[in-house]
This record gives sequence, C-alpha cells and structure tokens, in this order.
Amino acid sequence: MIRVGIMGYGNLGKGIECALRDAKDMTLTAVFTRRSPETVSIQTPGVPVCFAGDIEDWKEKIDVLILCGGSATDLPEQTKQYAKLFHVVDSFDTHAKIPEHFANVDAAAKASNHVAMISIGWDPGMFSLNRLYANAILPDGKDETFWGKGVSQGHSDAIRRVEGVKNAKQYTIPIEEALQKVRAGEQPALTPRHKHLRECFVVAEDGADHKKIEETIKTMPNYFADYDTIVHFVDEETFVSEHSGMAHGGFVIRSGKTGLSKEHTATIEYSLQLDSNPEFTANVLVAFARAAMRLASDGVSGCKTVFDIPPAYLSDKSGEELRKTML
Repeated sequence: MIRVGIMGYGNLGKGIECALRDAKDMTLTAVFTRRSPETVSIQTPGVPVCFAGDIEDWKEKIDVLILCGGSATDLPEQTKQYAKLFHVVDSFDTHAKIPEHFANVDAAAKASNHVAMISIGWDPGMFSLNRLYANAILPDGKDETFWGKGVSQGHSDAIRRVEGVKNAKQYTIPIEEALQKVRAGEQPALTPRHKHLRECFVVAEDGADHKKIEETIKTMPNYFADYDTIVHFVDEETFVSEHSGMAHGGFVIRSGKTGLSKEHTATIEYSLQLDSNPEFTANVLVAFARAAMRLASDGVSGCKTVFDIPPAYLSDKSGEELRKTML
C-alpha cells in the first residue's frame, strides 16, 4: 500500500480524501494543517490530523505527500521544501511560472533522491497532455484552449489574497463566438481577451476600499491583466447562497490539415464538464501520486510533469489487464 499524506484540508484536500477511498493500492496516513489540528474534522476514522510544523516527524511514515496549497504563494515554497522529505505531488497552475517552479523543485528533489510531480490537474495536466498529443498528430495546425464556464480555484485564491478581500469567487467564461470559429476550423487569431471573460464576485472586509480592490484585481499579472474582467461586490449572504458551487470545465481543440495538398481538415477536441472542480482535480492528483511511486521504484528522482509519465503508471491495473480491457 502506498502511504499518502495530505497537506492542507480545504476543498482540494477533502477531494483527495474521497479519491483515496477508490484507490485500492493507496491509504491515507495523515492530514496536515496550519490550523489547530483539534479544529479540523476529517471523514476517515483513525487517521490523525497533525500540525504542519510537525511534518518532519512523518518522514519515514509517508511515501507521497499531496500538496493542496495555492499557487500564488504556498506551492512555490512548499513543494521544494517538502520534496526534501517525501515524494510530492502539487497542482501548481500559474502557467507562466511553471519553468521557474520546475527548476526550483527539480534541484530539491534530486538532492534528496525524491520524485516531485508538479502542475498536476486538468489544466495544467490533462489538457496539457491533450495539447501534446494533438500537436504531435496534427503538426500542420493550430490549437486553442477554452475554460469554463466555471470557478477557477487558482484565480479565486489569488483574489482572496488581495488586501481587504474577505471571500471571493472567479468565473471563467468562454466567448461563444470565438469558440464556434475554432470548432469550425477557421483558425482565427485570438488573444486571451478575445477568448474569455473573467467575472469576479467579492465579499470585502468592512471599511475596505472597493475601488482599490477592483484595480488590484484587474491589473494582476498572470491572472487578470490580459482579460476583460468584471468585479462585483456582494454581501456575505448573497455570496453563500449564489456562489457556493465549484463547477468548471473546458475544451482543448486543435484543427489541422492533412493530405498531399493539405486539402482536408481534421479537428481534435477534448472536453471536460465538472460538477466539482476540486474533486476532479483530486482524482488526477491521486493517479499521479501512484505514478510518482512507480517512478521512484524504477530509481528515478527529480521533478516531473504529466509529459514524463507512461500512461500505464497511472492505473492500478496490470499491463496484462490494460491490454485486455482498454487497448
């Protein structure tokens, strides 16, 4: 059995706890929190909740630690820190900073002979894989990615870290006209602003400067600066009643040309529709935690992404079973 620890018990951590129940070869060993452990109640009997500061005591008791912090400030520090103690998996999703994050984590993981999986989820993650497959299959083509309509956990977390913000949700909304042009194989020239609208619902702290909060959100690099962004300020009651869901999804579409004269069009589309973004992301993280252990058993160390993993390493089925039932 692969012994798994969870760092952080928010929506993603709770999703991982649920996902581990379906993993016959994995067991939840401990949950770590920065809160007072006695205030955190989990759903798995007999599993301890521990203070994050005591995690070194678990160095020999956990095989893989799944990190559930945010990409803005948590994971850039946590992943490289905990890769010194365990094999780790994170869901770092700031696309522009992935190369930097990879380099930092790779150095820490190689120094301690651990495997560190970064940017695991559905985008980056499953969408990344489909972009790679589609580009390899249709080299003469163009791909586009559309997200939503749904709640972006990373963007919502970034808003919540703005001074004066008590709570927030961000919805990513595809622009339908652009989506249909891509599906039709037209290969239009699209900027981020042409493809998506970002809509934010914010509960501000009492006395907070709404204008300053809105300006900070709209100019935030890597998150909102390149998009048309709408910011709504709502009271806490409205937020709870109307913005408690975590649905999301999206599309990866590549259209290309085939044939001697490139006379034929081919389109590849991969889509996701998710009632629960964090629960689905959790399932992806758990599958790649299994792969991390298999890489480690092969003597591999260092930082890895979804591009580096043989598909069979994600499954709990044997090679014989996979060839018989899925090939």
